[in-house]
Amino acid sequence: MALSLALDGKVALVTGGSRGIGAETVRLFCETGARVAFSYRQARVQAEALAAQCGGALKCVAIEQELSTPADGRALVEKAVAALGRLDILVANHGVWEAEDVPFAQMAEAQWQRTLAVNLDSVFGLVQAAVAQMERQGAARSGDPRSSEATGHIVLISSTAGQRGEAYHADYAVTKGALISLTKSLSSELAPKGIRVNCVAPGWAATDMTEATLADPAMGPRIAAAIPLGSAGGLTQLLASSC
Repeated sequence: MALSLALDGKVALVTGGSRGIGAETVRLFCETGARVAFSYRQARVQAEALAAQCGGALKCVAIEQELSTPADGRALVEKAVAALGRLDILVANHGVWEAEDVPFAQMAEAQWQRTLAVNLDSVFGLVQAAVAQMERQGAARSGDPRSSEATGHIVLISSTAGQRGEAYHADYAVTKGALISLTKSLSSELAPKGIRVNCVAPGWAATDMTEATLADPAMGPRIAAAIPLGSAGGLTQLLASSC
């Protein structure tokens, strides 16, 4: 990938970084000079392999962390700062999406609560803790808040489901729509402090989470038919178009 991106001296935290979009983000950041901490929940083997591939303990750190409460989010930021000394970039990429279609009238409360907890509640704690850390690091910053100089960057990974909804996956769409709204709120609130907040809303991408659905003989063709290019995007294509 030929990207004009230089992150030398920066420290990034990527949640859900062991696979899929998260793993490609970790690789990209490391290739462009950043030191990176990333979280995983169960994929220990993949996480440790990725950290080793990206330079090992001094360059890339894998952190096992459940993310389903605000406290979990705050704990992850604390661990990342303890490991790498500071935090300049947060990419909130983790999330859950139930592959099985569930009509809203039949959706279990447990599914609804679990999706909101992972996709939204933990992000609340993550962003709170990240902002506090970035504010401490940028306490001496002064001048025009519209300056290109920034004390921190936060990127929330939403979804096209958050923009247009998704039938039979209302729980997921609600959380991703909330992240878009959160981005709009925080981008205005935090700009004067030098913290830039942005959002990426991918469509269907070929990842571990979507593999079974895209390969399904009934669902796969329906999904492809709704995509202008005729197929789900690869991760390299996704990152290239987002950066």
